[in-house]
Amino acid sequence: MNKPEPTSPGGKLSSTHAISLTSLLVVLALGGCASPASYQGMVPPDFQAAKKHAATVKVAATGGRETQALGKSQISDADFAKALAEAITESRTFSRVVQDNGADYLLTVSIISIEQPSFGLSFQVKMEAGWTLKRVETDKVVWQESIVSEHRATPGDAFAAVKRLRLATEGAAKNNIAEGLSRISKLSL
Repeated sequence: MNKPEPTSPGGKLSSTHAISLTSLLVVLALGGCASPASYQGMVPPDFQAAKKHAATVKVAATGGRETQALGKSQISDADFAKALAEAITESRTFSRVVQDNGADYLLTVSIISIEQPSFGLSFQVKMEAGWTLKRVETDKVVWQESIVSEHRATPGDAFAAVKRLRLATEGAAKNNIAEGLSRISKLSL
């Protein structure tokens, strides 16, 4: 014989069930499935290039990872390359981004590491990327640097922890792109 669910007078949930339900709602609000960093969130807003190079550039990104549903927000190579290309186009750091062969320069940005916290109220993400700019015609490296950036997201940015981590990851990438393009725009090419 099955016992009926315990309820308090009036058909309401018992305090044990109410606490369990509240705990479940808190876990769902703070947790949830991870979403990948979006390319739009990685494009620096209103970035101004020191110099606008007349040359064209092809962009390549490596070192990224796909996001797993129960893992941490990651940056895919495709989205990082798209964010780089859009940032170059918007800032006019180069005259044009070329998808196929025929560019004057090849810009390769390799994500070396992304340090992400596992828990906390504020999430600070630190990212390191290796930047290499080559002249295509000669295959000569004209500039190469490692750039470290970071970004902090707080509960004021997003209540859900998974969204806060994604925003911190996108912010670290956005800052890395801004710094890399700033340095490239100061070069004499």
